[in-house]
Amino acid sequence: MAESMQGLKRTCRCAEVTEAQIGSNVTLMGWVQKSRNKGGIIFVDLRDRTGIMQLIFENGDIDEEGFNKAAKLRSEYVIAVTGVVEKRSGAVNENISTGTMEIRVNYLRVLSESEVPPFPIEENSKTKEDLRLKYRYLDLRRPDIQKNMMMRSKVATLTREFMAKEGFLEIETPMLGKSTPEGARDYLVPSRVHPGSFYALPQSPQLFKQLLMVSGYDRYIQIARCFRDEDLRADRQPEFTQIDMELSFVDVDDVIDVNERLLAHLFKEVLDVDVKLPIQRMTWQEAMDRFGSDKPDLRFGMELKDVSDIVKDCGFAVFTGALALRDGTVRGINASGCGSMPRKKIDKLVEFAKGYGAKGLAYIAIAEDGTRKSSFAKFMTDEEMDALVRALDGKAGDLLLFAADRKKIVWNVLGALRLQIAEELGLLKKDEFCFLWVTEFPLLEWSDEEERYTAMHHPFTMPMDEDWQYIDSDPGRVRAKAYDIVLNGCEIGGGSVRIHQNDIQEKMFEVLGFTKEQAWEQFSFLLEAFKYGVPPHAGLAYGLDRLVMLMAGCDSIRDVIAFPKNKDAVCLMTQAPGEVSEKQLEELHIKTDVDEEN
Repeated sequence: MAESMQGLKRTCRCAEVTEAQIGSNVTLMGWVQKSRNKGGIIFVDLRDRTGIMQLIFENGDIDEEGFNKAAKLRSEYVIAVTGVVEKRSGAVNENISTGTMEIRVNYLRVLSESEVPPFPIEENSKTKEDLRLKYRYLDLRRPDIQKNMMMRSKVATLTREFMAKEGFLEIETPMLGKSTPEGARDYLVPSRVHPGSFYALPQSPQLFKQLLMVSGYDRYIQIARCFRDEDLRADRQPEFTQIDMELSFVDVDDVIDVNERLLAHLFKEVLDVDVKLPIQRMTWQEAMDRFGSDKPDLRFGMELKDVSDIVKDCGFAVFTGALALRDGTVRGINASGCGSMPRKKIDKLVEFAKGYGAKGLAYIAIAEDGTRKSSFAKFMTDEEMDALVRALDGKAGDLLLFAADRKKIVWNVLGALRLQIAEELGLLKKDEFCFLWVTEFPLLEWSDEEERYTAMHHPFTMPMDEDWQYIDSDPGRVRAKAYDIVLNGCEIGGGSVRIHQNDIQEKMFEVLGFTKEQAWEQFSFLLEAFKYGVPPHAGLAYGLDRLVMLMAGCDSIRDVIAFPKNKDAVCLMTQAPGEVSEKQLEELHIKTDVDEEN
């Protein structure tokens, strides 16, 4: 039967007990990890968020009632014990920090009993994720998940402390705002007071933090909740957290400087990893040309090589046909050491590439004796084949893979392919951290779907001064004062210098297809504020979930979020989203048009 804890006070947590306390009495409280009854002696592993402490119950040390209660302990019972810290009489457990000690219990109180949990509370659980998410409160007891949560808390605390010393003010911005076209779909909240009108949950605090700069708060920081109604994946959730910041009277180098020092501080304090400063920078164009990605993973090579000049006059129609396209290109990568890859595995890589838009892949496999097998050699001269091998630094044992199409497709295909091959070869080490700043993004990108230019980041990004002259004649040529911070092939943060001149902002809206009236309808509060003296300003936002995921060596941000949604944006524990009553809908003046089958 469960008892209260009246009169008992915990003196420390399990893993906070030290050898200096040997001979002292302590009171611990926590969950039973496991119990082993050896007849006259009972061993219990007690668990809390700090770790494990072994307890010993033995006749003579504890009264008969207490010993009988100890014999009935089961996994996940919540107990309180008082006892003496001793050196272990048996084997030392080197896998836990308290492995040289144990508590000889003289008093036991059962605070709460437990049914048998639906899965074991253990590290590296093999239980299916859906079941763990359904019982997330149990999943959160697992030591590896608890370590992630504690790391996340430490990162947030260290960030706040560091930014406060740098002169940043922590300021909250509204959760209920106006729906504005910022990229993803908004989550909408109907207003009961204003029938037919809706608030939008923030995709980011972007407009409000710019207004704070207008208001004279020249360094702002917020650990902000954000919401985007978009398709999910391993590193994306409908609600997520940003480390959001904005600075006045700065340019690109100022933002990069403070953030490099922040990252170095976090990685040293949390992981004892030294981040080499300054962090390498690479323009967007160079990143795409070398790695086929604007968030390249630098833990391995396998860079893209442009071989268009070599094959422009060859007899292989796949290559020459691609080069006849607008923006057509032929590029390749060298999967070093994969020259003996079986044909079936090569065919799998071809299918993988097709998933990224490729019509196929051409290859040259170089055996250890130097002989070559190729899917297209019969269309090429020996000189052309030799030139391709040289261009990709091919040697015995290598596999050379080529893609031919429009530049954007070739980048996507080979960028994804190099990551896939690197993963198969075990080149992606989670304890290696390669940072990179990607700079000078295009200001605009062409949307075939909408048949117009769209903002690559958002409509408030400052163009490069020297490129603004091309905004009418060649908008795609204009680069932005935008920058992303990339870690191991993941964008962990991004930002830009913002537009602070009305004429440039109005021109941006015009290029993006807004009439002056539409721009004012959507952003009137910002444009009105810009009439009253705007400082030059810039900012950056990290995805806190994604950053902690990488620091913790996890594969999914769900492992670093306390109560995440699954891939269908459903909380399996609370069953959100759920239906609401007709009365609630009536109060909000909402009618649904969903058939019963759906």
